[in-house]
Amino acid sequence: MSDPSQIAWDDTILPFQLDRSHIRGRVVRLDATLDQILAQHDYPAPVQALVADLALLTALIGQTIKLRWKLSFQVRGDGPVSLIATDYFAPKSEGEPAEIRAYASFDADALPDQSDDPFGLIGAGVFGVLIDQGPDMAPYQGITPLTGGSLAACAQTYFAQSEQLPTQFVLGAALSEEPATGAAWRGGGIMIQQIPKSSRPEAEEAAPDDGLLRDKDLLSGDEAESWNRTKILMETAELTELVGPRVAPQTLLLRLFHEEAPRIFDAQPVRFGCTCSREKVENIIAHYTEDEIHEATNPDGLITADCQFCGEQYHFDPKCI
Repeated sequence: MSDPSQIAWDDTILPFQLDRSHIRGRVVRLDATLDQILAQHDYPAPVQALVADLALLTALIGQTIKLRWKLSFQVRGDGPVSLIATDYFAPKSEGEPAEIRAYASFDADALPDQSDDPFGLIGAGVFGVLIDQGPDMAPYQGITPLTGGSLAACAQTYFAQSEQLPTQFVLGAALSEEPATGAAWRGGGIMIQQIPKSSRPEAEEAAPDDGLLRDKDLLSGDEAESWNRTKILMETAELTELVGPRVAPQTLLLRLFHEEAPRIFDAQPVRFGCTCSREKVENIIAHYTEDEIHEATNPDGLITADCQFCGEQYHFDPKCI
């Protein structure tokens, strides 16, 4: 167990458990990480909101998995925001930070400058999950429809469908103005999840008319009452409490759940990270056909490749590949 007074809370994921409610969870704080993700792209405000939400969800969910390599999310839709993608890379060794990256593709001409419903700009589509444990294991893939009015609701539906685990998220992100550093992005969120039982209702027995499970389909009796109470408490968290920096996560947990006996565990540091490299791009180009190389070569006689995640640009002379 960590001494809370010795933890630097920015860019961390804090696991916790509510002993009286049989609920576990995570609190995430992303400041420099989220600021780096968003600052290197000139995203319109609605796209910033969507990328921030998916980055926070990725950090929260990634830390719950016994992950050897990578967790990825891809949100694809037929609206102006056609793609949001994130990756969470597990720490390379104990004590090292996890790494996260994110980007979005969108039609700038079809986007409003502001939107009260950024999620609606994705349109109809899918919420995809990929868990890749490395080259010696087959990756796991899961897909759920875009539903519920938010990316958090999609993630909740995914857990209910695939794991039959009631799960809830509350997220927030904003530009924070500090006298010493100026404006920078900060984000925060909370995830709660029912601790699994040995048995759960079968999906075909509990599923509603649309075929998608929700937490109410998985819980009953005292367990359902405890879960609903905890959800209500969590949803009272204010934006300034979620993003910090003046309210530490352990303080927030005590404010929200002091009657549920919150217990915290070691925090996981997280930072921005990208795995692109000149060598990887060159290996991809080496498999191009002659026609593809000719088509990719610009008027200066070079092949240029940009990393969507970090913005790094790579230039190659096709004669040297």
